[in-house]
Amino acid sequence: MLKALKKMFGKSEAEQPAPTPITSIPASPAATGDTPDHAVQTQALDTTSEPSKARAPRTDKPRAERPRRERVTKPSAPAWKLEDFVVEPQEGKTRFHDFNLAPELMHAIQDLGFPYCTPIQAGVLGFTLKGKDAIGRAQTGTGKTAAFLISIIEQLTQTPPPAERYMGEPRALIIAPTRELVVQIAKDAADLTKYTNLNVMTFVGGMDFDKQLKQLEARHCDILVATPGRLLDFNQRGEVHLDMVEVMVLDEADRMLDMGFIPQVRQIIRQTPHKGERQTLLFSATFTEDVMNLAKQWTTDPSIVEIESLNVASDNVEQHIYAVAGADKYKLLYNLVTDNGWERVMVFANRKDEVRRIEERLVRDGVNAAQLSGDVPQHKRIKTLEGFREGKIRVLVATDVAGRGIHIDGISHVINFTLPEVPDDYVHRIGRTGRAGADGVSISFAGEDDSYQLPAIEEKLGRKISCETPPTHLLRAVVRSNA
Repeated sequence: MLKALKKMFGKSEAEQPAPTPITSIPASPAATGDTPDHAVQTQALDTTSEPSKARAPRTDKPRAERPRRERVTKPSAPAWKLEDFVVEPQEGKTRFHDFNLAPELMHAIQDLGFPYCTPIQAGVLGFTLKGKDAIGRAQTGTGKTAAFLISIIEQLTQTPPPAERYMGEPRALIIAPTRELVVQIAKDAADLTKYTNLNVMTFVGGMDFDKQLKQLEARHCDILVATPGRLLDFNQRGEVHLDMVEVMVLDEADRMLDMGFIPQVRQIIRQTPHKGERQTLLFSATFTEDVMNLAKQWTTDPSIVEIESLNVASDNVEQHIYAVAGADKYKLLYNLVTDNGWERVMVFANRKDEVRRIEERLVRDGVNAAQLSGDVPQHKRIKTLEGFREGKIRVLVATDVAGRGIHIDGISHVINFTLPEVPDDYVHRIGRTGRAGADGVSISFAGEDDSYQLPAIEEKLGRKISCETPPTHLLRAVVRSNA
C-alpha cells in the first residue's frame, strides 16, 4: 500500500530537493506526452583504462605559462521582452496584447505567428479570462482550439498549483471524441506551453496502456487531453484523479453525441469538482437541442459565442461538383489524380467499407494511398498521418469521423467521393484544404445515390454551386500495368 502511494504521490513543487550536480540529461519529452525510457549519461574521463606510463618529474612552472585551449562560451540569447512582440492596433481586430496575457504565453503566441485573434478567440477569451463558463459554436479551422488553450494556460500560470497533489491529478482536462483530435490539441498545447513549466499529457485508446502510465508516473500532469474511453480506464483503475480539475473543456460535443460517448463523459464529469467550483467550456459545430441540454447540465450561467458557418467555408477553396454515375466515380477519381499529378489529396467517403475499397483499388492501380477509419489500429493511424504529412502518401482516404481534427498544411485537393449526409460535414471536409492562407480545391462527385444531398449543402453555404459534367477523357477506363 505504501509503495503504491509513493509511486502515485508526488512531492509539491516547494518540497523538491535542491539541485545536485548533473549526472544525466533526460531526453526532452515528445509533444504527444510520451516520456523517454532512458537518459543520456554524461561520462567522466576514465584514466584507468590505459596502461600506466612513467610520469615525468613535475616542474614548478607556473600554470599560467602552460598554453591551453580554452572553451569559448557562446553568448546567451537576450531575454525575451513583451516589447519585442509589436502588433499595431487595427480597427475591427483584437490583439492578444489586449488581454494582458502572461509573458511566457505571449512569447509562444509570437513564435506561432498569431498577431490578431480570430473571431471565436476574441469572443471566447473576453469571457473565459474573467473566469466565466462559455459555450462556443464554431467549426474546426476557426481557431477554437487556441481559444480554450490560451484560457487554460493563463489560468494555470497565474494560479500556483496545490502544495500537495498526486502525479495523476490534472488541473485542466480536455475531452475530445477522436484520437487524431486529441493528438492535434496536445501538439498545439505543447507549442503554447513551451516557455512555461506546465506539463501536457495525452490518453488515447489503441495505444500501449503501460507506456501512457509511465508518462503519468514520471511527472505531474497539468493539462490532460484525452478521449472518453481511455480516460475512464485510467480513472477507474485509480491512476488518474479528477478532483482538482480547475478548467474542463468538452470539444466537439455534437460529435461526442453522435458517437455515443455521452454516458462515458457523464461518468467522467461526476469525478470532477461541482460545476460551480470549476470553469467549464463547451464547443460544438452545431447548437442542437441535445447539445444545449448538455451545456445546461454542465455549465453555470455560460456566455454564448457563435461564429456563423458562412465565415467557415474559406474563400480560398475553389468548389466544384461533377455529376457522375456511381459506376464511373472511381475512374474519375483515378484519372483526376494521375493526369494532374496531384501529390497530396484527401478523399472522403461516408462508410468504412467504401473507404477500404477505394484505398485498395488505388494501391492496386499504382497510386500510393492509405486509409483512415475506425477499423485502422491506432499505431497505424499515427504512422499514416505522419506519412501523409511528410508527402510519402499521395492520397489519404477517410471517413468523416476519422478525418475529424486532421490539420495538415499543404493538402491541395479534397475530393468528396460520396456527398456527406450532414451539411456540416461538407464544410468540415473542404476545410482540410485552403489552410493557412493557401489556395485549395474541392471536387464533389454527385451520383444518383447521393445528389439529393446538394440542396441542404447549398443552404448551409448560403449559395449555389454549379454542377458540371466531367470531361470525357477523365472517364476513360483505368489501364492496369501487368505485374
